[in-house]
Amino acid sequence: LKWVQGKCIVNSISLKVGEAEFKRQAEVVKSFGAAVVVMAFDEEGQAADKDNKIRICERAYKIMVEEVGFAPEDIVFDVNILTVATGMSEHNNYAMDFIEAVEHLKRSCPGTRYSGGLSNLSFSFRGLNDVREAMHSVFLYHAIQRGLDMAIVNAGALPIYEDIPQPLKRYCEEVILNQSDDGQHVERLLQFAEEEKAKKEAGGGVAKKVDTEEWRKGTFRQRLSHALIKGIDKYVVEDTEEARQQMPCLEVIEGPLMDGMGTVGDLFGAGKMFLPQVIKSARVMKKAVGYLIPFMEEEKKKKALETGEDPDKPNWAGVVLLATVKGDVHDIGKNIVGVVLGCNNYRVIDMGVMVPWEKILEKADEEKVDIIGLSGLITPSLDEMVTVAMQMKKKNLKVPLLIGGATTSKMHTAVKIAPEYENGVVHVLDASRSVCVVGNLINQKNKPAYLGDLKEEYTELRKDYYDSQEEKTFFELEKTRKMKLPVDFVKEPPVCRPKVLGSFVWWDYPIQEVIPYIDWTPFFHLYQLRGKYPNRDFPALFKDERVGEQAEKLFEEAKQFLQELIDKKLLKLSAAIGIWPCNSKGDDMVVYTDESRKEVAGTFYGLRQQQDQGQDVALCLSDFVAPHPDRPNGAPDYIGGFACTAGIGSKEQVAKYEEKHEVDKSILLEAVADRLAEAFAEVIHLKMRKELWGFAPDENLSLEELLKVKYQGIRPAPGYPSQPDHREKETLWQLLQADKSGMTLTDSFMMQPAASVSALVFTHPKSEYFSVGQVALDQIKDYAARRGEGTSRAETERWLGSNLGYDPKKAK
Repeated sequence: LKWVQGKCIVNSISLKVGEAEFKRQAEVVKSFGAAVVVMAFDEEGQAADKDNKIRICERAYKIMVEEVGFAPEDIVFDVNILTVATGMSEHNNYAMDFIEAVEHLKRSCPGTRYSGGLSNLSFSFRGLNDVREAMHSVFLYHAIQRGLDMAIVNAGALPIYEDIPQPLKRYCEEVILNQSDDGQHVERLLQFAEEEKAKKEAGGGVAKKVDTEEWRKGTFRQRLSHALIKGIDKYVVEDTEEARQQMPCLEVIEGPLMDGMGTVGDLFGAGKMFLPQVIKSARVMKKAVGYLIPFMEEEKKKKALETGEDPDKPNWAGVVLLATVKGDVHDIGKNIVGVVLGCNNYRVIDMGVMVPWEKILEKADEEKVDIIGLSGLITPSLDEMVTVAMQMKKKNLKVPLLIGGATTSKMHTAVKIAPEYENGVVHVLDASRSVCVVGNLINQKNKPAYLGDLKEEYTELRKDYYDSQEEKTFFELEKTRKMKLPVDFVKEPPVCRPKVLGSFVWWDYPIQEVIPYIDWTPFFHLYQLRGKYPNRDFPALFKDERVGEQAEKLFEEAKQFLQELIDKKLLKLSAAIGIWPCNSKGDDMVVYTDESRKEVAGTFYGLRQQQDQGQDVALCLSDFVAPHPDRPNGAPDYIGGFACTAGIGSKEQVAKYEEKHEVDKSILLEAVADRLAEAFAEVIHLKMRKELWGFAPDENLSLEELLKVKYQGIRPAPGYPSQPDHREKETLWQLLQADKSGMTLTDSFMMQPAASVSALVFTHPKSEYFSVGQVALDQIKDYAARRGEGTSRAETERWLGSNLGYDPKKAK
């Protein structure tokens, strides 16, 4: 802006960065006399429907014009042209949502201009330029009349509206306006596009009609394809055997089976199949291949005797190695990615969990893989991923590296991992994105441009990150400690003395008592079944037009599966629970062996909020616990804790399912066990409040109220926002004697079985959940010293990497 000549348009700003940052950016643009494109995003994400487009733009207009003093004529709103005719009904009105929003905003935000990126509109019809260009022309014809000022489009390729041939023009008109007499306009345009595509591929010939005969009457090829797409495994062995009688095993896999899975992959990529259906398809595929393997071994031996050579390997689209990195035990997300890639004709080598970098690279070299994918959940896993990237560079590998998992992010990948390996590091958000990413990396024509664009994006992200770091300020440690939560423990004393003190174990807790406390919403999110507001969460999700029916089917399946777990006693629930005398000491919480409070049993170390965000209070968990009774503002106080699992028996059962190629059941078991563990934590905390501690005996909250934390107190987990150091689990483990419950703690402080939850329990009415966020070097030094690490802070920096408000390589 300092160097550009004349008046330019800045592209772009939006409210997704928060109102304060949005205002700052607008003020900078205004100070240079530039115009600006404002995208219809806010803190909740992209505006898709008309109402949200209007709401966000009117809010942005009010801020810019009334608060910043921006000239309305210098504001260009881009209210998001989104893709129509995707096969998903919720997308059908996107064109009209845009057009009607523009028409409304022209009146409510006078003086502003409107723009949009037109290519998004027709993205469903990639490769059919005639259809896409006709859609663009029809859209502009209507949008310009309603107020659209400009668009990003290849104007030279636009046909004249009146020259678009029928019936294409009519079909486009119906889809853009989302109206027709029979309501079948989307299907009509999709069918037209399919016919055009078939003609194109046939050099202008006529596409063949698909045989709609009952599927069991079809050929074995048709039956296998249908079984794969529908996830029906009832007849797959006999149909596979029929195919084997007519062709070699390898051709059965490369032919009808891979063809069917290719269709599954295409449907999933187009949003016409959902993840639970894809997982069932994978089950059918595994059963078919499992049946063929013994015969293939015989064929190999026979061919080896005849030719002295091994038979050719299957014609995979590529080979992908997946592993959860050393120190981490969570793998359900990785398993789903493996299923999705397998459905798209990729050979997936899954190395499991807690895999050291040496074994990952050794296996990658041995199998000559095309891509390595790493997964991780905890903060140290991020460091381990950096190590893998560094070792890949040292060993001069050329294969791309995929990064995924709950704690990973595009920003972390760009800042910490990508600089360590120059042959492609890609963050993958979830399973649905993996096929597109892997496809671009496998395709040698697409790969250079794809990685080039990514490199440019990651470079920009790194710049943004380091710029933002420079702008962050932190309170000095002593000042932030003076900003602790003001609690007068004399006027607001701790709750009653617990009815039960010490630690104990609940073994084989009844699953039936836990089921009513399950929060099902994350279960559906795991299967990527996300509804549209107001039907986002369970049970309203079942009303969602797009995913409701599939979600309801999955829910019925999960309920039946839970009953099977109970009837066959496949899983056991256990817990270690404790309540102990405890008092705060500065930022720490000291646990005593008994109520004399003389002998220390253990110490939980706290971290305090330190980043300056204009706040008056800087929280630490110790703020919720009274000081020792002998100290000012002191009082007898207590702390609770527990560790629980719903995973005892799951490892053995998953192995049995996988042996029978029942991949859908193994994933369902892990998903259900995870939900049971969280529900069990809810039950334990409830019983602590009402019975064991007994400070809320009359509490009577619904599940919805429990999930919204309407009760008194909190149960933060070590390793999460309120105390992000996973090492705190070790103290909790020792106090609980948690090994007696059948759970173990790994060297990296991960709980096993994976479907486990641990937490500290605070009871003061003022206790609340919070995030420590980033902290400064002075607090890290102090924290490490309190933990007995002396002047060395390396270990603490490793465990708190994402919470460091400085670069440890540059800090003194």
